[in-house]
Amino acid sequence: MLSNKHETSWQDTASDWLVSIIVAVALAFCIRTFLVEPYMVEGSSMYPTLKNHERLIVDKLSYFVTNPKRGEIVVFRFPKDESRDFIKRVIAVGGDTIEMKNGQVFVNGQALKEDYIYKNDPKGKNISSYRKTIVPEGTIFVLGDNRNNSEDSRFADVGFVPHKLVKGRALVCFWPLGNMRVIKADTGMGK
Repeated sequence: MLSNKHETSWQDTASDWLVSIIVAVALAFCIRTFLVEPYMVEGSSMYPTLKNHERLIVDKLSYFVTNPKRGEIVVFRFPKDESRDFIKRVIAVGGDTIEMKNGQVFVNGQALKEDYIYKNDPKGKNISSYRKTIVPEGTIFVLGDNRNNSEDSRFADVGFVPHKLVKGRALVCFWPLGNMRVIKADTGMGK
């Protein structure tokens, strides 16, 4: 009789552990799929806002109930190869008019004050131009903060990014620890 209790106790313990592991794996899967996901910045297209190899927490839940907004930094699947992720700043949303003249960005006719961009041109500005265009509904127009080193909506490979390709918005930089910070949206349209 004593050995029977011992076996039952061992079986109960093993069963409890198995259930706990299954629940933990399911919970982790749900959190990563629907709530937040870690992401590592690769490259310098978002410099100086984000640096190469910084690690971020990306909020995935928000875009189940709302669409990306101007100024948010988003992670999206690259339209030409959806196995790759890109990270850029939303500059304009569906219905907005976007234009660039000699590096100056205009949204709905208003010049943006972009203190967040990297000014690596000897004259202190990038020299991109983009013809005046209306952003199609259901899409966003994105640019990197390092304009002279960014593959973004100015290029046909990226173009206007459909909402369905947007994975989430960058919330927090958590690594390296010395650079830990909340990532804030900046529309460049003033306060």
